[in-house]
Amino acid sequence: MAMLKLFGVVFFCGLLLPSQEVLSGLSCAVSPEAVQHVLSDAIIQNGLLQQHLHGLVLPNIMSEEGLLSSPTVITGLHLVKVRRPKLSVALLSDIGVQLSIAAKLELSGNCLIGLLSELIDILVDVRITANIKCTNFKSGTVQIAIEDCLCLAGAVKIKVLSGLLTLSVNEIVLRQLTGTLPGLLCPVLEIVVNLVNIHLLGTLNAVIPVGTAGMVHYQLASLPFTSGLFLGLDLDGIVKQVGGSVIPYDSSPSVLPPLLDKLLVLVLQQNFLNAALSLLIQIPPHSFPCSPEMFSSAIPLQEAIMTLVPADCSACRGTSPLGIKLTLSGDPLLLLEENKATLKLLVLIQVYIKRSDGHILSLLLLKADLSLNVHLSIVGGRLLLSLSQGGISLSLESSDVGITNISILKPHCSTLLLETLVPIVNGALLNGIPLPNVLGIALVGVEIHI
Repeated sequence: MAMLKLFGVVFFCGLLLPSQEVLSGLSCAVSPEAVQHVLSDAIIQNGLLQQHLHGLVLPNIMSEEGLLSSPTVITGLHLVKVRRPKLSVALLSDIGVQLSIAAKLELSGNCLIGLLSELIDILVDVRITANIKCTNFKSGTVQIAIEDCLCLAGAVKIKVLSGLLTLSVNEIVLRQLTGTLPGLLCPVLEIVVNLVNIHLLGTLNAVIPVGTAGMVHYQLASLPFTSGLFLGLDLDGIVKQVGGSVIPYDSSPSVLPPLLDKLLVLVLQQNFLNAALSLLIQIPPHSFPCSPEMFSSAIPLQEAIMTLVPADCSACRGTSPLGIKLTLSGDPLLLLEENKATLKLLVLIQVYIKRSDGHILSLLLLKADLSLNVHLSIVGGRLLLSLSQGGISLSLESSDVGITNISILKPHCSTLLLETLVPIVNGALLNGIPLPNVLGIALVGVEIHI
């Protein structure tokens, strides 16, 4: 199965993708660095964690001893700010993603020491670590399970205006925070991770128009899988015509080669690309006069055709130019070979004379197998194809006037198609094939390998 590999090199590098069977039309592998960047953006940079920790209230803290043996009571303890949060991830084979968040929590409350009441500020280091596992795949979605959530409290700094605190209060505060924070922070983390899951699934489940003729529906094809080196995602690219009918294509298993030092590797199978191209390249028959204004070899083509017309065909003679009608037959076919992409088009070329009585006399009906070189690029999250001169094979389908030998017409017909049809097809390809926005990772600085 021929494949097109798009190598994303946007943020980081360091991906090793061992050989793996792919069962869907598209597959991708995401490096641990990229997963960390995506999750850090969603959880930390966008303020989601801080938002859901806002208003966190902790139980009262009471010491058994304090200044002059009076107890110290801390009440109304609440979160003021999350300082310097930092997220890191590790990919665990056959388990999922291990997420770790380190931060400093700034807490504030009221402190009663004997009869003296004043504000107290507490700064505590915390680290939350949890395993994230994907479960219950259904219709392109997965659920997220948080397992083994562990919350550790570290260094504690306490400040009151009077400065009247004993060392034992620090120990009591740390001990009580160590006991209470996991029950408070782990449920918050679970909420945040589930919201992020919904957001990230939205990047994998999208319906994107392909020109005006249809759309591609991308969705997750199976449960994500992990090794210690990459997060793997298989995607379905369902190609639909306007009206909802699906264009089927073969998505037989294929094998991904080892791929090194990339942020994101997105693999598109040839058959999927052909299904999408059938939506882009929908060109109605195109008729025009055989004149120099239309293409440079119009006069030589007309003269060559007239030398082939039998001398006894009086209806073939005239001063007006011949008419030409170009019709695409069948679907376009993109062929991927090593370091080479070729688009095959089957074109019917009819050369005719329109008589004064309105009757159409077909001098020639030719079949041209057009092979065009394809240049691939990524612009705005779309795969763009640009066509240039390739080769042509010409055969005679029929002639109403008895022409049988067309060998002299090949160079003229080649020029005809390159100057008239190819620009039309290039125009149809301008919309490009939309690509999935995998985890929101921008396709910038992409290498394309065939």
